[in-house]
Amino acid sequence: MPPTSDWTPEDLLAYDREHVWHPYAPMPATAPIHSVASARGVTLTLADGTELVDGMSSWWAAIHGYNHPVLNEAITGQLGRMAHVMFGGLTHEPAVELARTLVDIAPAGITKVFFADSGSVAVEVAIKMALQFWRNQGLNRPRLLTVRGGYHGDTFGDMAVCDPVNGMHQLFTDVLPTHVFAPEPPAGPDEDYVHSLGKLVAEHAHELAGIIVEPVVQGAGGMRFYDPSHLRALRALADEHGLLLILDEIATGFGRSGAFWGADHAGVLPDIMCVGKALTGGYLTMAATLTTDRVAAGISAGSAPLMHGPTFMANPLAAAVAKASLDLLAARDWRSEVGGIETALREGLDGVESLPGVAEVRIMGAIGVIETSIDIDQQKVQNAVMAHGVWLRPFRNLIYTMPPYISSPDDLTRITTAMRAAARTLG
Repeated sequence: MPPTSDWTPEDLLAYDREHVWHPYAPMPATAPIHSVASARGVTLTLADGTELVDGMSSWWAAIHGYNHPVLNEAITGQLGRMAHVMFGGLTHEPAVELARTLVDIAPAGITKVFFADSGSVAVEVAIKMALQFWRNQGLNRPRLLTVRGGYHGDTFGDMAVCDPVNGMHQLFTDVLPTHVFAPEPPAGPDEDYVHSLGKLVAEHAHELAGIIVEPVVQGAGGMRFYDPSHLRALRALADEHGLLLILDEIATGFGRSGAFWGADHAGVLPDIMCVGKALTGGYLTMAATLTTDRVAAGISAGSAPLMHGPTFMANPLAAAVAKASLDLLAARDWRSEVGGIETALREGLDGVESLPGVAEVRIMGAIGVIETSIDIDQQKVQNAVMAHGVWLRPFRNLIYTMPPYISSPDDLTRITTAMRAAARTLG
């Protein structure tokens, strides 16, 4: 592939290090950054020619892999018609088609779609919806109930419902709204936990607009899985006290956990739900907040509409590729693909729990997690997995993978071998 500029790889990385801020990193960067020249299938090709199997799906988004011809065609075809147009007072076919698809595949009762331009914004909109729903009824319910161990995004409303103690946003605790936090949901059924949830909700119900959780899988807050019975308990408590249930399906939606929606494991229906990440197959940033007729009517009944409108709301390029991605997912046997990944992860990580420094191994659907008993040396672990031709992004005490659904058995063997090698660096 010919170079796209006159940068040498060394010059590019040097400039990046001094001037380009990367996620969750200092400036200037203190850890090595790797320049990607191209990506195809599940493979990232670095500027020096190194090829790495991407075990992260680019932060869980590229479920179909990279450079997919169907998705390429969707985005280039739309590009020839219209790259963008404001959504205020205008609409377009890609947005309407995508909205119809989302309503068709959403849990029963979900009928309204608000397009956002990132997962964090989708959660902000969900919070705003819940608060405004009650304000329009003349009730001041300024707080939400959630659980410890959660992560919902990096903007201010989102940070306030992330774990306030063990999450990544403790620095801002004193300037964030104060919400109500229940303990982390247990991995198995626990009647005492459900009882304590009931007491906590009852105590605060008069001030709660709703309950917000990630269904069954807690993502960036700790990659924990919890028993579906606890999600059913939260739905029942929301109904008992007339609260809205917000489900953050940004990481769990579109099959990642083995069910299409995380909520499907519990058989519950949300009042508001957020989707993102895999929505566009990893091509462009787009998310959505979905809700019911009842919630939409309650919000719209007041003197002010929902005051939110991102500049790139319902971007036609993103909408077109999202629709193509969802159609592609529907046409694939994604359940078998995710089930095959789960089996491969279980087999490939079998016995890792016995290694020194490993606290637990957890697997659900296309998610594999090695939790360590100490914080890891991120660079040491990164080097170990790259030496095996794999790209992972470990953090804190977690070495984990969320591979693309198209990953082959050989790809998955390489990923689990790399994870084993990473775990051995702990001892």
